Amino acid sequence: MKLTYKNIGVFLVLLFGLQNICAHQMPNSVLQLDVYPQKIVCQIHIPLNEMEMAVSFNLADTTQLNLKNKELTDYLNHHFDLMDVKHQVYFKTLKQIKVETTEQLGTGKYEELIATFDIFTKSHFRSFIVDYNAVIHQVNSHKAMVVVRQDWETGKTGQVNTEVGVIGYNLANNRAGLLTIELGGGSNWQGFKSMVALGMRHISEGTDHLMFLFVLLLTAPLISIAGRWRPNPGIGKSIFKILKISLSFTVGHSITLILATLGVVSFTPGMVEVIIAFSILITAIHAVKPIFPKQETIVAAAFGLIHGLAFSTILQDLHLEKERLLLGLLGFNVGIELMQLVVIIMVIPWLLLISRFSVYNGFKDILAGLAIIASIAWIIERITKKINFISKYLEVFSQHSILFVVFLFLSFVIFSFLKLKKAG
Repeated sequence: MKLTYKNIGVFLVLLFGLQNICAHQMPNSVLQLDVYPQKIVCQIHIPLNEMEMAVSFNLADTTQLNLKNKELTDYLNHHFDLMDVKHQVYFKTLKQIKVETTEQLGTGKYEELIATFDIFTKSHFRSFIVDYNAVIHQVNSHKAMVVVRQDWETGKTGQVNTEVGVIGYNLANNRAGLLTIELGGGSNWQGFKSMVALGMRHISEGTDHLMFLFVLLLTAPLISIAGRWRPNPGIGKSIFKILKISLSFTVGHSITLILATLGVVSFTPGMVEVIIAFSILITAIHAVKPIFPKQETIVAAAFGLIHGLAFSTILQDLHLEKERLLLGLLGFNVGIELMQLVVIIMVIPWLLLISRFSVYNGFKDILAGLAIIASIAWIIERITKKINFISKYLEVFSQHSILFVVFLFLSFVIFSFLKLKKAG
C-alpha cells in the first residue's frame, strides 16, 4: 500500500480511537446480595448506557425511572428471579428504583439504575440459583457480577463485597446462564466474631472517637490548682482517675448504642457528628486550661452518650433481624471495648511516666492544639457538608490512627527511659 498523508491520518484516527476504547471499557452490571435467614435483599446496579441498547422504552428522563414506571418495573421483574435448587421461583417484591452516578475501575463516571428487590425464601437456606439476563439478552458482551455483601452466618458484615460468580451470555442455549450459589456452612458464632471484629475496626479507624478519649485522658495524671494544671503527686490516684474516665465513657456510649440500635431513641446523624467534633474541641481546650476541673468523668459520660449514637448507625445499616440483633449488638460493643482497652493500655504507661516531668505540659498543649485545629475543621465540614483541606488529610490519617497511638506510646516510653537513665 502506498504511504500517503491520508493513509497516515486514517491510521492515527484508528490508533487513538482504539486507545480511547481501551481506556474506557464498558461497565458491567452488579448484583449485590444481603442474605438473611428467610430473605435475600438484592440490589441490582445496571449501567444506563448499556441498558439503553437492550430496551425499547425511553431511559433519557431519569426522573421517570421509578416504581411508577410500568414498562421499567415489568422489564426488571421479567428478567430477574431467584430460585431454590429445585428451580422453584421465590416470591419477590421490587422495593425501590433510583439512578445514581458511579464509576467502576477503568470505566470513567456513568449513570446507573439501582433496583432493590426483597426475595422471600420461606425457610432457612444456604444454596440458591440466580436467573438474571437483563441487558445480556440483547447485549451479548455484557456481564453481571454477583457479590455477597452481607451474610451473618459466614461472618460477612457488609463492609467488603465477596464475589461469588459472573453471569454472561451462554452460546449453548442463546441466553444468559443460570448461576448456582453455595453460601457454605456458617453459624451464629461466626456472625458474633465478625461483629466483634467490626467493633474493633470501627474504633481503630474512628479518628474522632479515639481523639476525644485521648485528649480527655491527657489531663488524667494532673490536678487543677488555681486554674492551672499541676502534676498529681499520687500515681494511684492518677490510675484511678484514668479508669473512672474510661469507664464513664464506656457506660455513656453503651447506653445510647443499645437504645438507638433497638429503635428506642431516634436522632439526626448529621447533628450527632457535629456534636462529636464539638466534644473534641471542648476537651482539647480543657486540656490546655481547666474549664471543668474534677468533672472529667461526668463529661466523659455525657459526651459518651453522643458517641454511642454514632456507633449505632453501623449496626442500623446492617438491618439485622431481631433474633440476631441482640447478639450483634453484644459482639459490636465487645469489639469497641476491646479496642478501647488496647488504646488505654498503650496510653496509661507513658501518661504516668512523662507527666512526672515538666516537659509534659508542652507535649500536652501541642497535642491539644492539634486536636483543636482538627475539631474545628470537622465542625466546619460537617455543618457545610464540604471537605476542607484539613479534614481531607484527617480522612487519610484515619486509616492509620491506631498506628499513631502506637507511635506516641513508643516515643514517650523511649523519652521516659532516657530521662530516667539521665536522672540516675
